[in-house]
Amino acid sequence: MTTQKLLLPTLLIATALCLSWACSKTQDEKAISYLALGDSYTICESVEPELRWPIQLQEQLNKSDIRVSTPKIIARTGWRTDNLLAAAKSELKKEKFDLVSLLIGVNNEFQGQSPQSFEPQFKETLDFAIKQCKHGKNGVFVVSIPDYGYTPYGSSNKPKISKRLDAYNEICERIAKEKDVAFYNITDISRKGLSDKNLVAKDGLHPSAKQYQLWVDRFADDVKKLVDGL
Repeated sequence: MTTQKLLLPTLLIATALCLSWACSKTQDEKAISYLALGDSYTICESVEPELRWPIQLQEQLNKSDIRVSTPKIIARTGWRTDNLLAAAKSELKKEKFDLVSLLIGVNNEFQGQSPQSFEPQFKETLDFAIKQCKHGKNGVFVVSIPDYGYTPYGSSNKPKISKRLDAYNEICERIAKEKDVAFYNITDISRKGLSDKNLVAKDGLHPSAKQYQLWVDRFADDVKKLVDGL
């Protein structure tokens, strides 16, 4: 057998591998990049990683023929707006994304900050989210803060918690509208947590995977339209 005959199969295999790699790279380049910013409600405390709502959203968008890469999640239980900003600025540098979500504020409320002091902090955080989006405000959406008063942990103080979170969410929605950013309200879903125990995680405080699915079911179509317009 000649050397030429030996080389031919090898060249064919190498060519096929190169084409496969090129195709994979092209698909990755076409995928929508997604950054999810937040706290325990974005890292989804007490829920399996594959059932976090940003992952559930990615899966729903993929099923609707919008290819979304694995979300980059910058979130941690207990983070206030300032904690999130410091961590995100340190980690992201100049990296930008096609789609950016923001859900923040419950720990500002929990630690006793007034709605008035929260307002400028939320503005700064939303401005950062817009800055990190390749498409500016057009690729950003805000999710409302769920009401932990409707959990076993917070039920004894439900009226006070709900009143404060209403004030916080009014600020989030108003500022989002002022900046022409999409705002998705899921707080009413969280307020079914005492009547439907399956909506609360085993820790008695955070939403369950089922509740996160209800969130995504509510706004996935709107996010799809958002992405379609980019």
